[in-house]
Amino acid sequence: MTNVLEDRAMRESRKACAEACPMRCATSPIDEVAHIAHILETQGRFGLTRSFIQHGTMSVHAHVISVARASLAMAGRLERLGIRIDRASLIRGALLHDYFLYDWHDPDPSHRLHGFTHPFTALARAEEDFDDLTERERNIISRHMFPLVPIPPTCREAWLVCLADKACALHETIAGRLPKRSTGCKEVSQ
Repeated sequence: MTNVLEDRAMRESRKACAEACPMRCATSPIDEVAHIAHILETQGRFGLTRSFIQHGTMSVHAHVISVARASLAMAGRLERLGIRIDRASLIRGALLHDYFLYDWHDPDPSHRLHGFTHPFTALARAEEDFDDLTERERNIISRHMFPLVPIPPTCREAWLVCLADKACALHETIAGRLPKRSTGCKEVSQ
């Protein structure tokens, strides 16, 4: 019963924030992502993700936007088949999945195992900034590195982000080496 009340309170809190947000008229997946990114930026340190490079020359910010959009594209296909997806948690989790807030390219020894440790650092940072994370969002953030980190996702949304993250990371890493082709992971302007 407590979880139901907490979920209801969380939804009401997010709804109030969404109504107050100037970008609340989300009419497309791109608008949905932009709206939630705007909320994360005003309530936390999401804007700092622009300062760090993720893959190739792509910032963490551009990467997580691409992952959110690609995840939504896959979710749309599942929804057309009648499979329910929590779109808000999908987007929020995708935007926060790499919320580790440091430059992992620095030669600092603590970054040597970045691939294995950053999901847990990202979750800790997200929990510092957002006290209303859902279990789905926590699952998305902490399990997106499967199978490198051998703890598989346990919900559809986390699987979608896990797969989209791999597709987008591959695209971002080798984009300059291959002919242009649509992968769903678009270049995102800063």
